[in-house]
Amino acid sequence: MIRTKLASAIKLGLIASVSTGGFIASSNAIAAEESASYERIAVTGSRIQRKDMETASPVTVIDAASIKAEGFTSVDQMLQAQTSMAGAAIGSSTNNGADGIAQVDLRGMGSERTLVLLNGRRMVNSGSGADSAVDLNSIPVAMIARVEILKDGASAVYGSDAIAGVVNIITKKDFEGFQIDLNGGATDKGDGENGDISALYGFNTDKGNYTIGAAYSDRRGVIQSDRDWTTPGASSFVPNGGIIGNVLDANGQPVIGDNGKPKQEVKVNNNGSWDPLAQGYDFTQDSYYQTPSERYSLFANMTQELSDDIIFNADVLYTKRKSSQQLAAQPANLMLDVCVPGQNTLECVDIDADMASAGIVADDKGLINYRKRMNDVGPRIYKQDTDTWRASVGVEGALDVHTGMNWDFSYTYGNNKANTSVENSINGALMTNAIYANQDVWFTGQPMTDTDLLDSVSYSEQADGGNEQHVLSAGLNGELFELDAGAVGFAIGAEYRSESGYYNPDPIVVAGQSTSAQQDPTDGDYNVISVYQEVSVPFTEKLTGEFALRFDEYSTFGNASTWKIGLTYEATDDLMLRAVAATGFRAPSVSELYGGNSGSFDYLDDPWGNEQDPQILVNRTSDANLQPEESDSYTAGLVYSPSYVEGMSLTLDYWRFKVDNAIARLDTQAGLDACHDYQTGNSGNSAGEKACKTFNIGANGDLENLTNALTNVGTQDTSGIDFNLAYNFEGLGLDWAINNDTTYLLNFEQDGQDYTGTIDGNFGAYAEVRNNFSVKAGQDSWNVMYFNRYIGEMDDLAKGNKVDAILYHNLSATYFLSDAWTMSAGVKNLTDEEPSRVSNGSDGGTVPEVYDTVGRQYFAGVTFKF
Repeated sequence: MIRTKLASAIKLGLIASVSTGGFIASSNAIAAEESASYERIAVTGSRIQRKDMETASPVTVIDAASIKAEGFTSVDQMLQAQTSMAGAAIGSSTNNGADGIAQVDLRGMGSERTLVLLNGRRMVNSGSGADSAVDLNSIPVAMIARVEILKDGASAVYGSDAIAGVVNIITKKDFEGFQIDLNGGATDKGDGENGDISALYGFNTDKGNYTIGAAYSDRRGVIQSDRDWTTPGASSFVPNGGIIGNVLDANGQPVIGDNGKPKQEVKVNNNGSWDPLAQGYDFTQDSYYQTPSERYSLFANMTQELSDDIIFNADVLYTKRKSSQQLAAQPANLMLDVCVPGQNTLECVDIDADMASAGIVADDKGLINYRKRMNDVGPRIYKQDTDTWRASVGVEGALDVHTGMNWDFSYTYGNNKANTSVENSINGALMTNAIYANQDVWFTGQPMTDTDLLDSVSYSEQADGGNEQHVLSAGLNGELFELDAGAVGFAIGAEYRSESGYYNPDPIVVAGQSTSAQQDPTDGDYNVISVYQEVSVPFTEKLTGEFALRFDEYSTFGNASTWKIGLTYEATDDLMLRAVAATGFRAPSVSELYGGNSGSFDYLDDPWGNEQDPQILVNRTSDANLQPEESDSYTAGLVYSPSYVEGMSLTLDYWRFKVDNAIARLDTQAGLDACHDYQTGNSGNSAGEKACKTFNIGANGDLENLTNALTNVGTQDTSGIDFNLAYNFEGLGLDWAINNDTTYLLNFEQDGQDYTGTIDGNFGAYAEVRNNFSVKAGQDSWNVMYFNRYIGEMDDLAKGNKVDAILYHNLSATYFLSDAWTMSAGVKNLTDEEPSRVSNGSDGGTVPEVYDTVGRQYFAGVTFKF
């Protein structure tokens, strides 16, 4: 049965429901789909091959022309512009802690809860080693034909990680000819240059097609302080070195705080006199808003008929990424022994009369706290050199062309290796000894000029890591039997998958001798065997049911079962109703299971008053006994294509996702407070005693071994409404295409905290309203496009004040000089909007993962095909 009007609307909605420019989908593409309406096709979110694209699950499709129209140079930029994204997925604007990777954060539920596929098959996790998500930088834009975003839980179909949805990247196939693309751009400030060049070659044989390509891209950096709206950042780690001392009153006596102990501050030696800290260090002069990156990629696709009933297919991808980030010079936070009578003066610090009169005294362990920002050595320069391989081969065929039964076998292999470094790192052990031996040099309060001494305490930190994946899959799909309303479709199959990962920090870091936090190596693996089944049942000509069931057996925690039920109902020729209920899960990753201790200096308040530094070292550990996360998801909506308005379609969907047993860490501050109440007798309940044990807090608030382990204690609950309107028409002698995407966030709660309508530097943005609008007008040889992106007003989570809404305006144009030559140009952030201010954002005073931090950008490109 061919559902002409509504089917066309759904196809138009799928191909054109791109929040930033799905208007590129042409009528020819729709016509091609119509002409092939009897050919079975694969749809993201189902393994049943279908005669049309109508399913119960909402899917957004972004084609290659749309990606090019907005000047996107990486997959993450394109995905994060969608209204269905939230949070703060790391990418090109993440300078601290990203290691050059780029990820997707569908619904703001975390990158590890969105499954990324390449041509319908899993992609290896990638990054610096033992990673929990796919690095989108490993997939070049040049090889993409389209991207399909399934905005529904899909664990019953694909297994682990598909809690929030699926991103399926489809590569260019069946290409014939030779094509070269050259693109470039820069900001209007003369920095942030980016460029890429790619070549694609394909040819047909009597029974197959072979397509190969290569791509190179280069992205330059943008320093934070080069933008005049940037808020300078300050640090208590002063460039010339300081010691924590008591705050003194007018009589030279220590000022006592609320905890009964002296208040403290950093004091520096200014011209022989120890004075309170006057000025810290500005982070922004060394930090990036846009991080530099180079990528080299090779890719190939092939399809070959081995016989009338058997087809062999394969795709191969290799990407090398060389990226870097830059942070302020390494802070050194050292505890130094104070000399006592008879002690070797080469291994301690003498507190002279000037220091003592300034309130610098040893703590109860005979130590003083020395801090220095090591800008004499230079900024920390992080570098990554990663190689990612992915190869997938498959054979598929028909059991019998008359029965409609099809089978397939596939094997997918992925491998990622990374070498990382941090230049200008500091060896804390060597620096401590250097201070003991040269106190007059380190305590002068002046810039250090002894390069030999600085070189003796600095080093280049080296680390390596990787990930590996093997997937074997076999399936059978087709039609079981006929009902009055049509055929019952099905898919059954089995899959074996193994995952492994490792990360080896620098030996100095492992030994705890660096001024950065101590970290242990990570190494581990697991495997899973899965079976699944899907059934599509046409109960009537209008009502169709979709049912999926999956069973996974893991070598780590045991088994997990998931299911999915979907319904579509064609109420009229113009209106289809749809709904899905599903369960999902996420298996713990290698790093969560086998990650070694990783120290983290967290901002915490010590209720005992023993720690004066607001950054307290917390040992973050993994747990080999972690259980899987569990989820429930619900979507319900409609697809409407009014017969009285040709070329118009709209979709409206309600969605909700709930996650229990989420892998997370307990609230360290809450644990400190509960343990303090127990130890000081303010509370004698078992919860306080348990907190002391859970966080490894010693007697009298000893935080030397403060620990926070991963455990299944987290929760998420989020819901909202998606709306899309697409309208193609002719008017004034032009072809027009209008598209509007809106996501209205009703609720986002995580671990008992309500983030709805808030923004924060740690958690990102959960705006209640996000909207993308586009309009294109053109003729056969040219088109012009305007699109805007709106992020609604939010509350600053830390301060509670309002953070302004923002509206970005973009323009682009394309001119087809001939069948061979195409030129395009555009501008992003036309009005040069400044990012909204966030109190605890990055060093620049905002959240670069949410707002445009580099300003107005120009881009242009040319395509030659023959």
